[in-house]
Order: sequence, then C-alpha cells, then structure tokens
Amino acid sequence: MNRIILLFSFVLACAASLGGVACAETLDRIVAVVEDDVILSRELDQEVAAVASRLSSNNVTMPPEYVLRKQVLERMIVDKLQRQLAARSGIQVSDEMLRSSVGDIAARNNMSVENFKQELTRQGMDYKAFEDNLRNEIIINQLRGREIGSRIKVTDAELNHYMETQNKAGSGNNQYHLGHILISIPSGASAGVIQKARDKAERIVADLRQGADFRETAISESNDDNALKGGDLGWRNLGQIPTLFADLVPRMTQGEVSDPIRSPSGFHVIKMLETEGSAHHIVTKTKVRHILVKTNELVDDAEAQKRLHALRQRIEDGDDFAALARAHSDDKGSAINGGSLDWVSPGALVPPFEEAMNKLEINRISAPVQTQFGWHIIQVLGRESQDDSDQFRKDKVRDEIRKRKIEEETELWLRRLRDEAYVEIDADKL
Repeated sequence: MNRIILLFSFVLACAASLGGVACAETLDRIVAVVEDDVILSRELDQEVAAVASRLSSNNVTMPPEYVLRKQVLERMIVDKLQRQLAARSGIQVSDEMLRSSVGDIAARNNMSVENFKQELTRQGMDYKAFEDNLRNEIIINQLRGREIGSRIKVTDAELNHYMETQNKAGSGNNQYHLGHILISIPSGASAGVIQKARDKAERIVADLRQGADFRETAISESNDDNALKGGDLGWRNLGQIPTLFADLVPRMTQGEVSDPIRSPSGFHVIKMLETEGSAHHIVTKTKVRHILVKTNELVDDAEAQKRLHALRQRIEDGDDFAALARAHSDDKGSAINGGSLDWVSPGALVPPFEEAMNKLEINRISAPVQTQFGWHIIQVLGRESQDDSDQFRKDKVRDEIRKRKIEEETELWLRRLRDEAYVEIDADKL
C-alpha cells in the first residue's frame, strides 16, 4: 500500500505543478522501482557511459548495448538494495571518516589530499562524485562486514587440511638462490692445515655477517669453480642442492650466512641470496610509544605542535616519557600504558606514523608528526627481526580460505536480497 501511495502522490504532484504532458514525461524517466525508491533513465545513462568508458580504456570488447544496459541496471538495483538495508540498519559514514579514507587513499598514492584532488580533476573525474562513490563503498563494506563477515569462521581443521593439501601438491616447488664459498683442503692434509682452513672459513663468515660483500669475498677467497661468478650457484630446487647442504638450506632465512660446513673437499660457506615458493618471511618489529594531541575547536595544528614540542623538551630534560603520556596523551588506550603501542609489525600503523617511526634511531624522540588522528611525538624503544614464516603461511592460508568463503556467502546473500525485494523494471526504457 505504501508503494502505491508513493507513486499516486507523485502523480498528483506532477499534475498540479507541471501539467499532464510534463508529468508523463517525468514518469517516463523511471526505469525501475526498487522497494520505495526509483532508478531514473538519466542515472542509468550516466552509469552505462561510465562503464563503457572503462571498458574502452581497458581495450575490452564492448557487449551489445542492450546487454550492457541490462547488466548495469541489475548492478544498480542490487547496490540500491544494499544501501537501503544499510540505512535501515543505521549504518552511516561521518564526514570525518570520509576525510580519513580519502587521506589514506592519497597516502597510498604518495600524494597529499590536495594533490590527489588535483590529479582526479586532471583525469576528468569530479571530486564530489568520487566522494559520493567512496561513501557508498564504505557503507556497503560495513554492511557486508556485519551481515556476512562476522559469521565467517575458519576452523583449525580447515586450515590444517588446506595446508596439508598444498604441501603435497607443491612440496618440490621451492626455489633457492644460493651463494657458495669453498676453502679447500688438500687430500690427506695434516691437522694443522685443516685448522688453518677452518680458521679462515670462520673469519670469512664473521666478515660476511658484519656486512662484507659476498661476491667480492667469493672472487677473492673461494676455491670453488664458481668463484669468478661471485660464488653464485643460481636458482635450484631442493633436489638440485648438494646433499651436504640439503638439510640446512630449507631452514635458512634470506640473507643468512651459514657456519662453515666440513666436507672432504674443505669448508663450505653458504649464503641464502633469495628464496621463492614457501619462502621464509622476515619481519622487523618495532617497540614504540607515543603521545597524541588531537585537534579540535580549541586546539588547532599550531597549538598541538606547540604542546608536543614542550613535552619533547621536558623528556629530553629528564622527565619520564611514560608519566607525561599518561597525563597528556589523547590516545587513552595507550596512555594508561605510558604511551606504549608495544611491538608492532609493518603495516600495523597509519603510513605517516610508520614512516616517521622507521626513520628514528632507538631511544630518539621524533619531532611532531601529523596523522589523521592528530599530532604525535614518537619514541622507538627497540627493533628486532623475526622469521615468522610458519605464522605468515598460516595467516595467508587462513585469509585465502576466509576470502573464498566470503565470496561464496556474499553471492548467496546478494541473490537472496534481490529475490526477496520488490523490484519492477520498465523493459521499454532499456
């Protein structure tokens, strides 16, 4: 009944204000009724033109126009149904959230927000339309996260089964790029000669671990046939690696130099130059703390920086960072811990913060740094590199399974949403 009243009221309004002919012309522009909303011919034309432009720029063969219009209209219907459901669910995107998202996109493109706006204009894109599309995308993502993502679980049994299957299918696919140095010993060498060769090999290992160039060292010190190639053994799978090294190599991390390995030929030194396949994943974690000052109606950028400069000077004069963080930081979650964010992995923090953090020497305090959250001073307390290959692999597999399940569930959910909705299409307008 509400739907009939809506259209009937619209007709009366048209008749009163525009006259019968204008009203009929206006009604003709309705391509589809979607619940209590409509899609106009003008909206469809604009979206079809945008899609056609993208297809053309990507050198994709254009389908017949009626097919393209039908596909685009169907997508618009499903999009509108999702936005209607989001509105009924109270999902909204604040202007602050939108600005933050624009800032993140600009940062990922190594641009300021202003430069990003200029680039959109240069490419012929309307910034207001970009914001509207971004807001719509955020709303739909939040809706899907609530309706679908929150229900998707990946069990340990699924994870283990997937990994076992992948291991069986790709157990011989790992590739290793190795460097090799040989300190040879003659056949029947005395204990003194062997010890001298061992000492030389250990000295070479120590030098390499201190940063000596492997290629130069191999050329000057190695007795191997590949010495003049910088000791480069090239890429090999496990079956192509000498038995002497076969057990060691899979456990090595990229850049790692082995201890001297004894064989009848002498002492070998191996360096893992690169890996492919189930490569080791090395991450550098940073122990960091900060003090945040947010901007608002009373605290502008200049005032926030002034406060942080003063706090930084107090710390350098001997005041305790943790105590000042507890008293002054606007990040209440970390403030109670003295500003500590504990150990963080790459990508865990917003780009401007992480970039400044990565440039800091240990125990040094940064100048004020601006992010979407406000202004910070940052102190790095430590760094450590860790081989988290196993966890990285598990996380990657879990993410792969989760994405697959979300895709499957999203398709079913959208189909149910479409099938259960009231949608009426005027085929003559296509």
